[in-house]
Amino acid sequence: MKKLIIFLVAITSLMWSCEDFLYNKNYTKQDDNSFPLTVEEANQLVVGVYNTLNEEISSYDNSSFFFNELASDERFGGGGTDNFNWQATSKLLNYGPDYFLGFWSNRYQGIFRANVALEKFENIPWENDKQKNTAYGEVHFFRGYYYFTLVQFFENVPLILNSLSGNEPQAPVDDVYAQIAFDLKKAIELFPNDPYSSYEKGRVTKWAAEAIMARVFLFYTGFYNKTELPLAGGGSITKSQVVAWLDDCIANSGHDLVPDYRNLWPYTNEFTVEHYHYTQGLGLRWAGESNQEVVFATKCANGSGFRNGLCLAMTVRRPHGESKFPFPFTRGYGAGPISPVMVQQWEELEPNDMRRSASIWHADEYGDQYQWGGDNQAEETGWWQKKYMGIASRTEDGTYQHSYNVPMYGLSVSSATSTGAFTQDLVHIRFADVLLMHSELTETTTGINRVRSRANLDPIGAYTLQALKNERRFELAFENTRYNDIRRWGDAESLLEGQIGLPIKTTALDAVITHQIGFGARYRATRGFFPIPQSQIRLSNNVLIQNPGWGTPEVEFTGL
Repeated sequence: MKKLIIFLVAITSLMWSCEDFLYNKNYTKQDDNSFPLTVEEANQLVVGVYNTLNEEISSYDNSSFFFNELASDERFGGGGTDNFNWQATSKLLNYGPDYFLGFWSNRYQGIFRANVALEKFENIPWENDKQKNTAYGEVHFFRGYYYFTLVQFFENVPLILNSLSGNEPQAPVDDVYAQIAFDLKKAIELFPNDPYSSYEKGRVTKWAAEAIMARVFLFYTGFYNKTELPLAGGGSITKSQVVAWLDDCIANSGHDLVPDYRNLWPYTNEFTVEHYHYTQGLGLRWAGESNQEVVFATKCANGSGFRNGLCLAMTVRRPHGESKFPFPFTRGYGAGPISPVMVQQWEELEPNDMRRSASIWHADEYGDQYQWGGDNQAEETGWWQKKYMGIASRTEDGTYQHSYNVPMYGLSVSSATSTGAFTQDLVHIRFADVLLMHSELTETTTGINRVRSRANLDPIGAYTLQALKNERRFELAFENTRYNDIRRWGDAESLLEGQIGLPIKTTALDAVITHQIGFGARYRATRGFFPIPQSQIRLSNNVLIQNPGWGTPEVEFTGL
């Protein structure tokens, strides 16, 4: 028997509670010979594959969403003066040999669980084809998705397709993308054609597979200057196929745009909306976690132990005390302050865009209540995003609650001020993105104008790539699309270099963004990819090779 690949995480525990279909029972005592034997146990394997998503966001340092946001041209590392890891990430510099180990291990853990499931499923007495095909579809989806996030982040990764692999070298990047395409295509073919609302809450769907396939196609063909996406086993995925899948998703999924953009975000929840100066008296009402626009998300279970660590990381640093909080935003770690250039250009290009105030707030809204340099805030601009932050609330009598989860879900205050305060689902792709990808692939205005109509903006008369870029930038701001969009469009080097000299404050003192090497130089050296964790290179006996642009003393972050 081959030695299990050394840098994979063993399948020690598969089950945690997440949503309705995730159970609390512990199955860690079961072994390879006795598990799984039944359909119920096979579903437990599927749940284990899902659960790596929750493990990822429970800690922001395991999340490619978090890293990609910090690395984009529209956000700085921020945090405190001692958060060198975040500031290094935003500058494509290194801080510690294993900073990205959590993300690497999490993804290979998910891949390992998927491989185990696919190997074991053949022995399961499935009750019907739909049940069997759905389980296979889910596992193929996640294996493809996990590999996509890995190869997009590291580029050079091992391709592991069984649970008993040896110490494998990195695979050619085309081979990894070919496997991703194979897995997603398989998922699309296996999933039922039912509308999203008929799927069990929290499950991935055919429509999610079609949407992610389009994202993979756009990144691969754009970044590598290709016209088709390779397919494992032979052949390729063409643009026309991807468009047909998006047509299918748009026409048959049941997904649609939420009528009011502001209702996508939890600051419009019923326990906050009438106490927040921005939303008072507007008749807004949060559409909720599983609304019609959510195509694929990581679910967080209120009070179960899971949290969205990104909301904690990206909420403003403030001293303790209610009066110091800019309501409704609670206290966090201050990662990802927004570039003032992003805000300025949004104001210039779309002066009447309601999505700007729906997505961004500024310190000036709070006057003396906002404390510049609070808790040693670094790289502060005064501009903050609204989409993924801890959200407070007030009761009818005005009593402050650290989280809307207290009145909404009946959580204890102790729970709400820790784990329970940050339970917002992390949305990976919305229906608006589906519409915009369709416009980009077809070079038509239908999808763009449908999205613009929701924001009460005039339609564009003719498709241009620049119009598409602008629309994606504003509609999907701070949702983990910008960094890889500018990479695939070939815009990253110049846009990242443009951060040099931008005004900031660190501990309330005036400063500017600097770089010890240069943003453009770092992008040229790395092409936007991040370093392989050094411990994995060492454990592989140097079978793994470090990515270009990393591993030398001059790329170690030396501080602000």
